[in-house]
Amino acid sequence: MKWIMTVRTQPDAHERILAAAYELFSQRGVRDVGVDELIARSGVANATFYRHFPSKELLVLAFLERREQVWTAETIASKALARDGSARDQLLAVFDLFDEWFHRGDYAGDPFVNILLEMGPEHSLGRASIMYLSNERDTIRKHAEHAGLEDPEGLARSLQILMKGAIVGARMGDREAAHSAKEMAGWLIDHSERVSSD
Repeated sequence: MKWIMTVRTQPDAHERILAAAYELFSQRGVRDVGVDELIARSGVANATFYRHFPSKELLVLAFLERREQVWTAETIASKALARDGSARDQLLAVFDLFDEWFHRGDYAGDPFVNILLEMGPEHSLGRASIMYLSNERDTIRKHAEHAGLEDPEGLARSLQILMKGAIVGARMGDREAAHSAKEMAGWLIDHSERVSSD
């Protein structure tokens, strides 16, 4: 007797809910998006939604985890820091990716920062955002350390300040903010290279 395998033509309910949350939370933050809208957008029943995510907070945490995968791991680490060239070129490539991001029609800022500001640093979602921002900075620090740059922790903190400043600048309407940030980042990296070679 042959068993017929059915091919899934659409993502499962868990993935559909998370995909809807990713889009909505990225664009509008947490408080402005209700559970009813998430259910409608993902096309699942109420019971199905709560079976996968018993609370909206758990869904936001899953969204933040997915965002770290998409942004820190797949964009910063795999696209920018893995490019051919020197450590300087790779670190500055982060700002090139930012420039592309800022010019996209769906640019809405950094969800980690947005949720931190929206919920506050004492809220569990604010604390999770801080952790993911720290992971982002740690990715840059490890790269700077591997490249032998002076004070990789200090450099990573400074570069992240420039990154976040550029993100806010772009949200304020300056879609060229990545260029200014890249210029300042180049000076910081050059200074680190000079100090490490002395």
